Amino acid sequence: MAACLKEQGAEVVFGYPGGMILPLYDALYDEQDIKEVLVTHEQNAAHAADGYARASGKVGVCIATSGPGATNLVTGLATAFMDSIPVVAITGQVDTSLLGRDAFQETDILDITMPITKSNYKVKDIKKLIPTLRDAFQLAKKGRPGPVLVDIPRDLFFAEVDYEPQAVEEHAPGKPDADFRICAAEAAEEIVNAKRPLAIVGGGVVSAGAAKEAVALIEKYHLPVVSTLMGLGAVPGTHPQYLGFAGMHGEKAANHAIAAADLVIAIGSRFGDRQTGNLKKYTQDKKFIHIDIDPAEIDKNVAGSLGLAGDMKTILGLLMRHEPQSELREWWQQIEGWRQTYEYDYQHSRLTVPWAMHLVAKSTQGKPYAFATDVGQHQMWAALHLRPEAPRTWLTSGGLGTMGFGLPAAMGAQLYYGKERRVIHVAGDGGIKMTGNEFYTIARLNLPIISIIANNSSLGMIRQLQKVMYNERYIACELDYPMDFEKYAGSFGIKAETVDTQEGFAVALQDALQDTEHPRVIVMNIWRSFVEPMIKGGARINEFVEFK
Repeated sequence: MAACLKEQGAEVVFGYPGGMILPLYDALYDEQDIKEVLVTHEQNAAHAADGYARASGKVGVCIATSGPGATNLVTGLATAFMDSIPVVAITGQVDTSLLGRDAFQETDILDITMPITKSNYKVKDIKKLIPTLRDAFQLAKKGRPGPVLVDIPRDLFFAEVDYEPQAVEEHAPGKPDADFRICAAEAAEEIVNAKRPLAIVGGGVVSAGAAKEAVALIEKYHLPVVSTLMGLGAVPGTHPQYLGFAGMHGEKAANHAIAAADLVIAIGSRFGDRQTGNLKKYTQDKKFIHIDIDPAEIDKNVAGSLGLAGDMKTILGLLMRHEPQSELREWWQQIEGWRQTYEYDYQHSRLTVPWAMHLVAKSTQGKPYAFATDVGQHQMWAALHLRPEAPRTWLTSGGLGTMGFGLPAAMGAQLYYGKERRVIHVAGDGGIKMTGNEFYTIARLNLPIISIIANNSSLGMIRQLQKVMYNERYIACELDYPMDFEKYAGSFGIKAETVDTQEGFAVALQDALQDTEHPRVIVMNIWRSFVEPMIKGGARINEFVEFK
């Protein structure tokens, strides 16, 4: 198995040992080409493998024992599944002679994970072990990526099997047939003839490695472009045609442009509810072109679109065969008006997360950094005010919205990047309590991650929803019992400091950026506030809540 993992390109394995998986750990003892990373909790192993996969484009690997070890992977696998991230999870299981007897730490992990994996396997025949493992890696990355689980009874680890190395198959996309070319030509004609076209880039652009092709398309046709939460970095955040992040908390100029467009070209986006708001109003008076690897996504949320399902690079190449007829000057004049009207004003004296993210963006522009976030208000502020410049430099939980994702994902990404790129992690005071124990692993491995903790003594997004939807009946959201996050990080041996002014944050950030050899933590004590913009419930995407 260790040889097969190496054959399939596994360089790092995240996990936590237990009796049923210990034979695999013992094999990894002698394997010099695979780094074994002991985490503090199996959920973090799955998130770290996920972060590694997002950063690298490779398959992330996590391992756990049977029973609670396997069930602790579930949240991480669901996170990867919702965001289409390739992960292979290997779980130990009780001996085949004990299956179905309620043995110690026996759990039917296949039935548990069936809805949140592309596929899962329980290997009972030693002859099928290596072929199954190979299939798992291929399936995880083929087509629409996703997690795959392989469950292995302990006694199979001790059985003998012949192993012959195999070259890893690379799946080349098939050539489009005549009907598909006709559909692509129709889509190109729609783009050429539209008066107010707009492109949306989603996480599928990143997964497909099609960022250059997507940028070429928008430049050729002079298209304004927005991104989903998962699509950040697919188009450089500083690109002049990029309007920003769009959706429930999207930038106003981006949302206004979507509402006014007569044609929306969705590239690798599934039209999630946080992206569209009221779907009937979102689709009103406009046409859609939907490009996605997964045919099941076409017409699933937005019906009646001109769907192009298949290899994204191939599809974008077909669309590039036509020539634009207009530079869309009137459309761009309207967009520039929104940009100027809704430009964010950073000129105020109080320390806020938007101000801090803007400073981080300016301080890292053009330099090799990546960003990982947890889930909550800080996530939306980071999406709005950071400017990722390259694909695979923005790591966040989009579909599942998993609090606690950020820190272990940052760890996985940093292990891939090494010294070539540094990860800046942004978290809230709620989520960091869930997986903050991974500071132990980060300190032990001396990974130079910079963690910025926004501490407003509340579950900020819950509090915001209670203000908007529940008449300010705040319950189970205020974290008034003080926690000293500086001492918490310090207990793991990480240098940390607490700031509550703009000047203090600026100094702390520069100090952390200059210390390239060690992890650092900056704790921001901030006032409770609300993420703006926010679209109204049941409204059009450009109708916003007014906070007082």
